[in-house]
Amino acid sequence: MSFNVPEDRRYTESHEWTEPRDDVVRIGITDFAQDELGDIVFVELPEVGDEIEAGESFGIVESIKAVSDIYATVSGEVAAVNDEIRDQPELVNDEPFDGGWLIEIETNDDLDHLLSPSEYSEQI
Repeated sequence: MSFNVPEDRRYTESHEWTEPRDDVVRIGITDFAQDELGDIVFVELPEVGDEIEAGESFGIVESIKAVSDIYATVSGEVAAVNDEIRDQPELVNDEPFDGGWLIEIETNDDLDHLLSPSEYSEQI
């Protein structure tokens, strides 16, 4: 099976993506992750202003198959939360790289420690 891996993002081995956007980075879970989870029925996310640490869980995704932690790809302050996800968690399945984004973080971290699209593609 082939999964979408956009070239403008960086990835983690735990299947989160990170997209640099002006002063923030946007984070979500990958096409592969949403496919493995199945139908997503609930997403728990932090609040705007919360501090999160790279590598630590900042929320959960619950599907009909499992409950999975979501891990921060960088450290920083939560600048925005995708409120549409709370009412429509299925957006993570339908649009994992667009409408299904989860949070935006203000960070000073670089993204060099994350996987390139080709490195992530080799992993999945």
